Amino acid sequence: MNITGMSEQWVTARIKQKGDSKCITWKNLKNLILAHPDAKKRVDIFALSIYGLVVFPKALGHVDEAVTDLFDRFDKRVTPVLAILAEIFRSLNAYRRAGEGRFIRCA
Repeated sequence: MNITGMSEQWVTARIKQKGDSKCITWKNLKNLILAHPDAKKRVDIFALSIYGLVVFPKALGHVDEAVTDLFDRFDKRVTPVLAILAEIFRSLNAYRRAGEGRFIRCA
C-alpha cells in the first residue's frame, strides 16, 4: 500500500498465493504504472517491478510480497545488504544441494 499509494482493498484483491509465498502479478503492476496519476509513485512501482522480477525472482511474472516489504524499507533508509547476502547464501546452498557443482571464488 505504501509503495503503490492504493487502498488496502485494491492490494488485497490483487495478491495471489503462488507456491509458498504471496505475490502480485507483473500485469497488475504494469497496469498501475501506466495509469497511476502520481509520477513519483509510477517510478517507485516500476523500480519495485524490476527489483522483484530480476533481482529476486521467485515465481515467473510475479513479484513476491517479501520483496515489496524489503523495497518499502528503502524509503525508510533501512539497508537491504543483509537480506541480499542471505538470499545469495540461500541460493548458493540450493545449487550445491541440487548437485549442480560448487561455488568457486574468483581466481
